[in-house]
This record gives sequence, C-alpha cells and structure tokens, in this order.
Amino acid sequence: MSKSLIILPEAEQDVTEAYDWYQERELGLGEEFLRCIDATIQTIERNSEIYGFIYDNYRRALVRRFPYAIFYEYFEDRITVYAVFHCSQNPKKWRIRLN
Repeated sequence: MSKSLIILPEAEQDVTEAYDWYQERELGLGEEFLRCIDATIQTIERNSEIYGFIYDNYRRALVRRFPYAIFYEYFEDRITVYAVFHCSQNPKKWRIRLN
C-alpha cells in the first residue's frame, strides 16, 4: 500500500532557506543538502515507524551529514511533514509549529 506524502509549505520554506544558506557558503553544498533531505524523506516513506515519537504523535528523523531534523506525523496511509529545523534551534520553535 502506498502512502501519500504531504509536505507543508512551511517545511518547504525551511528547506529552501537552508539550501540557500549552504549554497552561499560553498557551491554545490546546497545540492548535497537537498540530496540528504530527499534520502531521509525516502526512508520515512519506506518505513514511517522507524523513527520514534518526539512529541505527542509527531516523529523526528535526523538528516545524515547535516544538523537538521525532519518533523512529521504518520497516520494510516498519510505522512505529513511539518518542519525541517536545524538541531540548534530552540525546541519551542518546532513545538509551536506542531501545535
């Protein structure tokens, strides 16, 4: 059974801002960041329950190589990505987004 993936506009904006930041630092680094984000999302799609609960019904997947986490909810056949935050950000910021 395939799962539908919904990436909220706020999460897309998080990725765009991080991509821009990395790309300004080093040409091509933004592209590597996007590849790592994509790989993490593919893992979430293949095995949504692999990552544990971090807050209420929300799960957190850490991104390989970059200090980012993807916050998502998995319910039946739907995955909703709410945020992609740098791990050093104040946890209150992502908790507000999840509420």
